[in-house]
Amino acid sequence: MTQTTFETDFWKDAATRKIWDDIVPGEPRKTIPYTLTLEAIQKYCRVVDDMHPLYFDEAYALKSPYKGLIAPPAIHILLMFACTPTDDWMRSPGTVNAGQSWSYNIPARPGDVIRLEARALDKFIRKDRLFVVHDNVFFNQNNEVICSGRGWTIRPM
Repeated sequence: MTQTTFETDFWKDAATRKIWDDIVPGEPRKTIPYTLTLEAIQKYCRVVDDMHPLYFDEAYALKSPYKGLIAPPAIHILLMFACTPTDDWMRSPGTVNAGQSWSYNIPARPGDVIRLEARALDKFIRKDRLFVVHDNVFFNQNNEVICSGRGWTIRPM
């Protein structure tokens, strides 16, 4: 089943989220397909104040090298939450982004069914902080990689 909306109250399910001890390096994370709508793209763009016509103006976008409306590269921020269930450890309140590196292959488009493959690569403790290194790859319905990234997060105690 494809999810089309997602919860925005990130504390709502905090008690059900996986904790440090539940994170198993190498184990695939449970993910949910998400149909990316034009409404979601444009809402995201408005929130981050990115009003480029490639995301809003169909006539402009059709004349561009992309031949149609696209999502901005940073849409992976929205997709990270849209493609994970409420008990996913990445959704834990108190998690701190300690760094990330992303590669962008092709743009996501309205109507794409996005699939995420993700896992923890490693976890370790440094200076009394819980770190997780993780990778994430987003695919469209044609199994094409939209973007991929590696990140480091500091987990809540």
